[in-house]
Amino acid sequence: MSNIVSRHIRLKNRIVGMPKESDFELIEAPLSEPAAGEVLVQNLYTSVDPYMRGGMRSAELGKPLEGRCAGQIVESNSDQFQVGDYVTGMLGWRDHYVAPAERVTAVDTTIAPLQSFLGAVGMPGRTAYFGFLEIGQPKAGETVFVSAAAGAVGSIVCQIAKIKGCRVVASAGSDQKVAWLLETAGVDAAFNYKNVDDLEAELRKHCPDGLDIYFENVGGRHLQAALAVMNMHGRIPLCGMISQYNDIEPTPGPTNLSAAIGKRIKLQGFIVTDFMERNAEFYRDMREWIGESKIQWEETIIEGLENAPKAFIALFTGEKLGKIIVKVGSE
Repeated sequence: MSNIVSRHIRLKNRIVGMPKESDFELIEAPLSEPAAGEVLVQNLYTSVDPYMRGGMRSAELGKPLEGRCAGQIVESNSDQFQVGDYVTGMLGWRDHYVAPAERVTAVDTTIAPLQSFLGAVGMPGRTAYFGFLEIGQPKAGETVFVSAAAGAVGSIVCQIAKIKGCRVVASAGSDQKVAWLLETAGVDAAFNYKNVDDLEAELRKHCPDGLDIYFENVGGRHLQAALAVMNMHGRIPLCGMISQYNDIEPTPGPTNLSAAIGKRIKLQGFIVTDFMERNAEFYRDMREWIGESKIQWEETIIEGLENAPKAFIALFTGEKLGKIIVKVGSE
């Protein structure tokens, strides 16, 4: 193997508030030969995800950032993988890396394209699947509200809810996203929350019989409004609160949280790794649903590792539709 110099993105400054491109820098570093049991991977795609913002508060400055990635084995000193195998891993934000074979996972690209293993059939899809089905416990005929519904997680939640026979109401941050939710994801009602002053009134308009499940991706006034409209024994899977990730001062909690007591509402947080041993269930169902055209998804592909910071920032501005993925290299 010729010597490979890998480019990677590292954190240059401690981020305060909304991330800026100047908080990151692109550098180069040589890679060592893969030792016994290791593989050399060329990343083809790297993911940017909202959860990374929390990790950046304590990330070591000057150290390469990490995140989910999808690529191809270009050299293997492991019996587990051959050159050319497609894999996913957690050493993203770079174009090459060497790692023990145990740190990468083979993927079946007959289910979906490689980059989609960072989105609909990857961590965001599994988050939607297990969070909604296990914590939401949907029943046919129930009403479901999904915030950030055109995002990587929310869009899959909406469609699984429809598959399970639920009525789905969705919120998103642009008219383009609302149109996609109605026309492609097949939700029953959708609105642009940026055009709504009274979110509770908007929810009541679309949910005259109340809410049974609220899949929480946003926090803030979305949670406040949903609590007000929830039915008895409602369920709220707490997936994320992206509206608060860049706050400098703590955001006040909902003033009506006590509604959860009288209504016996279940609010439960979760992390997708809680369900790692059940990934086969997810892939079984997703293969079937994709084959039946019951699941659709959108991806925004941003070219070039150097543009990864820009892609990350776009998560919080809401300007992109679907899953944001950075294309790092080509086969």
